[in-house]
Amino acid sequence: MMHTRRRFIRIVPALGAFAMPVLASPVLTAVGELGQSPAPGEPVWPSPEPAPGAPVDESFPSQHIALAKEIVGVSHGNLARVRELVQQHPALAKASFDWGYGDWETALGAASHTGRREIAELLIENGAPPTLFSATMLGQLDLVKAFLAAMPGGQRMRGPHSISLLTHARLGGPQATSVLKYLESLGDADLPLKDEPLTDQDRAQFDGRYTFGDRPRDSFKVATTPKQVAIERVGATPRNLLHLGDLAFHPAGAPQVRIRFERDGGKIAALTVSDPDVIVRARKVG
Repeated sequence: MMHTRRRFIRIVPALGAFAMPVLASPVLTAVGELGQSPAPGEPVWPSPEPAPGAPVDESFPSQHIALAKEIVGVSHGNLARVRELVQQHPALAKASFDWGYGDWETALGAASHTGRREIAELLIENGAPPTLFSATMLGQLDLVKAFLAAMPGGQRMRGPHSISLLTHARLGGPQATSVLKYLESLGDADLPLKDEPLTDQDRAQFDGRYTFGDRPRDSFKVATTPKQVAIERVGATPRNLLHLGDLAFHPAGAPQVRIRFERDGGKIAALTVSDPDVIVRARKVG
């Protein structure tokens, strides 16, 4: 029998909400650093390396998702740990991880948008397939031109977290200068993302906790700054939101997802997450 997305949605009667089952995840305490001591109530991954004689993890024979998350995280800047991980598990050079809402990132993608040349080269040497974004950061002009000749308009594609191709060239430093000049000549390799302005009153009302169930992780925290709105599920990584208008947003790196805030009596009372159907409706509780 074919199963549609709706067949996997469960109803949370207490709040009239819909929620998809979501795997727990470790906590990133900083870009590229995996948290070692989760706060009380936060999820803890089973070890991806069971002790000798212990039962293998349920994920076997797939490589553990915690390893995938770590290699992608540390590929933002921790060369020593990347080298250690790919020596132990060479296939991790090809790993990818979804940071939230479908914002998938590969280890090579992480190194490419942070300008980490040594990490990118190490990953490619260990089997990571080169991409337009890695070639751009590494300053491989002939390869970039070949990519774009085969994919007209490809310079407008965005990498993880909605980062533009031109930004990858900028972060490549002096060795990517020729690629940077070439992309600048195209005129549309760094088009601005839509992010409509918000009033200070609206921005202040977003802040708080939104719940959609009774489990420890069944809530979101929304926090704002004068220039940014971010949403975070307990134990996951905060995701920046871009305002499309009328209190509808999409997370960076996931333009198909919609997060809409609802008013009741002039105040923000709830939010919904849709992709494209409503997955979660969460009520503001504080």
